[in-house]
Order: sequence, then structure tokens, then C-alpha cells
Amino acid sequence: MVADALILSLDFGTQSVRAMLFDAHGAVHGKAQLALNDYQAPQPGWMEHDADGFWQVLGAVCQQLWSSAAADARHRLIGISLTTQRATMVALDAEGQALRPAIVWPDQRRANTLPRLRWHWRSAFRLLGLQHTVQYFHREADCNWLAEQQPELWSRTAHYLLLSGFLTWKLTGHFRDSTGCQVGYVPYDFKHHRWAAAWDWKWQALPALRREQLPELLPPGSVLGHITDTASSHTGIPAGLPLIAAAADKACEVLGSGALQPHIACLSFGTTATINTTQTRYIEPLRFIPPYPAAIPDAWNTEIQISRGYWMVSWFKEEFGHPEQALAEELGVTPEQLFEHLADTAEPGAMGLMLQPYWSPGVKQPGPEARGAIIGFTDSHNRAHLYRAILEGLSYALREAKERIEQRSGTRITELRIAGGGSQSDAAMQLTADIFGLPATRPRLYEASALGAAMVAAVSLGLHADHAAAVKAMCQPGQTFLPDPARQHRYQQLYQRVYRQLYKRLQPLYRALYDINHSQ
Repeated sequence: MVADALILSLDFGTQSVRAMLFDAHGAVHGKAQLALNDYQAPQPGWMEHDADGFWQVLGAVCQQLWSSAAADARHRLIGISLTTQRATMVALDAEGQALRPAIVWPDQRRANTLPRLRWHWRSAFRLLGLQHTVQYFHREADCNWLAEQQPELWSRTAHYLLLSGFLTWKLTGHFRDSTGCQVGYVPYDFKHHRWAAAWDWKWQALPALRREQLPELLPPGSVLGHITDTASSHTGIPAGLPLIAAAADKACEVLGSGALQPHIACLSFGTTATINTTQTRYIEPLRFIPPYPAAIPDAWNTEIQISRGYWMVSWFKEEFGHPEQALAEELGVTPEQLFEHLADTAEPGAMGLMLQPYWSPGVKQPGPEARGAIIGFTDSHNRAHLYRAILEGLSYALREAKERIEQRSGTRITELRIAGGGSQSDAAMQLTADIFGLPATRPRLYEASALGAAMVAAVSLGLHADHAAAVKAMCQPGQTFLPDPARQHRYQQLYQRVYRQLYKRLQPLYRALYDINHSQ
């Protein structure tokens, strides 16, 4: 083993790509970051990115890293790990060339034609109450849209990969992927961490997809392959180094935040806001909604999502934050830093303004009819109250999700780890501690996803005996926010007496809106 060994962690998010060098103690020895700005929307609601453009950005960020890191950094490398955004799909031909732009996870296109199911499948789905889930899965799957709308292209699709699988192919020359990355509308058996058996209902919902189009799956910590000469020339990573299977960005974030035991919940304040616990038992956080694969083998994350999450801060910035944008440009800071003051000018509870953050529908809770809601306006409310109501509404929704996880798992959550961009907001951290009534800690290192991927590689390469040892050595906690008793009491009243009643009271109106809009 190389003295002072380093691991290169490649973190391919939605907004940016990071290349970071970690040692066995979690210290950062180099970092480069490039924004992802070249997303395209050929039609309203679509979101695409040139697949080879992803590869070009990955090469550029690595080359930027080497230009700023210590001269001996590459010689100290012993392995690479990769974590990526989830549910972004790439279609390749038999030679491994992209046939079209990648379809990125927020894309809203839908397949129109439902599959023709045999009577016994229809009967089984009705009996289990799964017919709507199957229809939702079918409509959301990008492969069904491709087969329906671009059949000639789909007929030439030899490899259908998540972004993680595509980048693994580019780095190693192998069509392989980690089981920890399989989050998307693909026929994955979440309980057994493998592709679904031929009789599984997911194949009925994906009638155009063939097993041979999917990559070989290996568990986190496995060697996916070694860096090829071509990839080395493009990225500057030494040829022959092993690429270690890690997991998707949220799973790596959970590990990188130190949430390894079931009583510790990891809240991610990112574009999609989530709450996760790590379990060694298969526990569905909602009935028929599977837990996702964790960043460690034979484990699961009981994830519940608020799909528009801290995207709502960006929404607020674009729609109402023009004063902060102008001042931020003048001061040379980000608008989000100025929003801190805005949140602090509104008292806890936003003077009765309550927000339900269902800007995007769900499958079960909330259902496909769900919409966002803001209630409690008076003539005294202003932008500050609205901004605080957004932060509070997201925390109310995540607290409700916490209680579902506790009910399903039988384990009480007693600690919170907060990751993602929103965790840098002191206002968001404090109100989360107050709403949950629990201490909330953000990691010392903001890039928890990159750190988690490096931790998987560190265990695989023998730098640590197991993942618990890696957490102890590499994941240092940052600032902890403790609940304030007076604010906690106020939030408890608002949560129990108002927020928890909102969805069931508004659901009939949401359904009416859904029916009216879909009848045209």
C-alpha cells in the first residue's frame, strides 16, 4: 500500500461535477469543480444533456484538479470512486456510442400507451392495489417513451444505462454498474440487490426493454474495472487504477454524513429534499415503495422524497428574490447568503403562513393528484414570511416522513445529520432542529456525497477494516443546532394542528383539479 495513499472521488451531481482527493482520515488534498450549464429543453418539461458532453466535463474537471493539486498527488492514488445523479438515462448502440442526448432525471415526458397485460396480471395488480403504481412506473420509464416515440432509435439501442453505468463504460471499457446506483425506472429487485427475475411485474411495465441491454451489476466496494489508456489520456487519471463501485449520490451522502445506524436520519437539503435511514433489513418506507440500495453491501436506505425540495429556494430567488440578486452581485456574494437575513426577519411560524411543498406530485403519499399549497395569508405578510414558510414547510414534510419511517421500522430516530446545499443555511438548520425537536448536525465537510464515495473505496482498498471504522476516521461532525424549547412548542402546535391536516383536507380539491386538467 502506498504511504499517504489518496482516493479520487468523482461526484457527478445535477448542478456541478466535483473531483476530490481524500486521504484515509477524510482530509481533502485537492478539489476541482465545474458547473453543468448545458442542459437543453427541446420541449417544455423536457430536460436533456449531451451524453458525451457529460464525459467532456468529467475530463475537464479532472485535468483542473491535477493543475492545482500537489505534484505527487497522482502517484499517491490507489483507487477511484464514482457517484452520480440518479435516474438519468443514456441509450448506446452496439459500439457504445450515444444514440441521443441523455434524458435527465427531472425530465417530465411520459409514455402514452399503457402495456397490454394478460388477465392474470391485471387481476393480481387489482388485488394488491398496484394498478396505479404499475401505470405510473410505465409512464415514467424513459425506455417506454423511446420505444413509443423513437422506435427506430430504440431498435438500435444495445445498452441502456444510468449515467453511472455510462461513465463506468467510458472509464473502464466495461458495461458494469454498482447495485448502489440503481435508482430509476429500471427492472431492479431492490430486496435482493439484482436485476428483477423474469416473472417480476416490472418487466410487465417495461415491455420494450431486454435484459441484455442492461449492465452487469456488482455490489458497492467491488472493482468495476480499471482505468483504460483512452480514459487516462482524457482525464489524467493513471491507467490501470481500479474504479471501485460506490453508489448513487444520495446513498453516498447518507454514508458521508455518518448516518450508519437506524436511529440516525440523514436529511438532504438538495434539489430533491430527502430523509434517509440506513437499515440492514428490507423495510418499505411506504407500502409497495421500496427502500433504495445503500452505499454499503446488503443494506438499504429508507428514503422518502420531497421531489422539488430546495429547488423551491431557487424558485423563490427567480420569482421574488430580485432585490437580493442585485445586492449579491454588488457585494460579490450569493443571493442565498442574503436570504439568511430575510429568514431571520420573520418570526418562527412565519406569522401563521403555512406551506405544503408538493410542487410535484407523487405516487402514494402524496398521490399523483397532489399540488402545492400556501395558506394563512394576511395583509401583514411579506417576502420574508414567504421565504421562511418555504423552509418551514419542507421541514414539516420531512418530519412527517420521519414519523412514517419510525412507524415502519420500529426504531425511533434520535439524531439528525443534514447534508446538501441547504445545510449551509443556519436558519434552515435551526428551524429543522426546532421542528423535529432533535439536535441537527451538519458534516464538517460540505461535500458529503463525494466523501461517502471515497469511504466506500477506502474500505474496499483496505484503508479501513469496515464502514463503521471509515465513518469514525473520515466523517467528522460540524456544527450542531439544538432545539429551542419555546420555538419547539410553537412548531409542535403548528405541525400537529395545522400542517398534518392539510393534505387530507385539500386532497378532494387536488383531485378535482387533476380531473379537470386531465379531461381536456
